[in-house]
Amino acid sequence: MSNRLIDDLPLIHQGKVRELYALEPADGIERILMVATDAISAFDFVLAPAIPDKGAILTQLSLWWFDLLGIDNHVLSTEVPEAVRGRAVVCEKLDMVPVECVARGYLTGSGWVEYQQSRSVCGVRLPEGLVDGSRLPEPIFTPATKAAVGDHDENVDFATVVDTVGADTAEELRTRTLDIYARAEQVARDRGIILADTKFEFGHRADGTLVLADEVLTPDSSRFWDAEGWAPGGALPSFDKQYVRDWLQHDSGWNRASGDAPPPLPAEIVDATRARYVEAYERLTGASFGA
Repeated sequence: MSNRLIDDLPLIHQGKVRELYALEPADGIERILMVATDAISAFDFVLAPAIPDKGAILTQLSLWWFDLLGIDNHVLSTEVPEAVRGRAVVCEKLDMVPVECVARGYLTGSGWVEYQQSRSVCGVRLPEGLVDGSRLPEPIFTPATKAAVGDHDENVDFATVVDTVGADTAEELRTRTLDIYARAEQVARDRGIILADTKFEFGHRADGTLVLADEVLTPDSSRFWDAEGWAPGGALPSFDKQYVRDWLQHDSGWNRASGDAPPPLPAEIVDATRARYVEAYERLTGASFGA
């Protein structure tokens, strides 16, 4: 990774789209500064150029959801260094659970691929006759194991989660994931947006409390579709980075199997991606986005 955004704090981790910095403990709580950059990733590559304001959109939308849903989460403060104002939060250092907690209310993406092969997703049997974009009879928990950097996350069944974190934690992860999804799906639906699927991350405090962490219900961690344009088996207009994935796969000339890095994003793709992220923010929150 290239230039860090803050020079005077210890850098703990620099991922594809986030930077984590160590802060001094306060009131006995270990603290981290979590910064969302404007980088965008797809197919395990960080793409260039970045999407202007993306980090601020994700951070501010996550904060809006945390406040609206009233869920115990990792955020301690939004008082952050001026250089990263609006795109960073001070949060608790947690013992992160090594499971991506995915809720699906609709069949698409890797779930659609798996369904075509087995009529199931992550061990959950589904009815015959579904198509890409179908609404499921009820939302399902389709977890994935968190891969090492450079590897792909792997969809797994619930039994694998039990083996990984224990039965009690696995059940709590499933229950909370589906509860949050159901509440957020209704909020989005009321605003003309379909929340097709989303992923959450959780971590434990020192006392064992399970806490919602990372970003939540953003265009990077979710599939947002325009409710008016929803057409199962047809086009699925989105407000997320699926737009970038589609360009890479169909219009860029890039061969994913080659192992080569993707080509630079054209200016019109960058602008259109930013516009989709802004529209998602504004339609969900009802407020104008100000970087």
